[in-house]
Amino acid sequence: MEEEEIQKNKKHFSEDGLWSKIQKFSKKAGSSVIYAVLLLYFTMSKEEVPVKVKATIAGALGYFILPLDLIPDVAPGVGFTDDLGVLIAALVAVAMYIDEDTKTQARNKLKDWFGNDVDTSVVDEKI
Repeated sequence: MEEEEIQKNKKHFSEDGLWSKIQKFSKKAGSSVIYAVLLLYFTMSKEEVPVKVKATIAGALGYFILPLDLIPDVAPGVGFTDDLGVLIAALVAVAMYIDEDTKTQARNKLKDWFGNDVDTSVVDEKI
């Protein structure tokens, strides 16, 4: 199901929408969701990544941006569960394009927003 959601929502991706959503919901979404978003964003930004892979990433990020999810983002405790599922599915699909430089970029940005004690192992173990 995640692949279908990814492809359906790529039209909703925009950089402005992504940064706006992160700014508004980063604390509520949590560091794992934001780390997954950043990994995908920085991977999509690489020139050598094929267009088809970028489309998959755009779909996952579009789903994250979309205000209407399977589980509304405002639902306490579970609001970003579906987002994380879609993001992880996309990460697994594009994992071969995620290198240490991409992880370092994402971790550094994550530290800027959440501090130095951020654990990325939940997402790192999936890719």
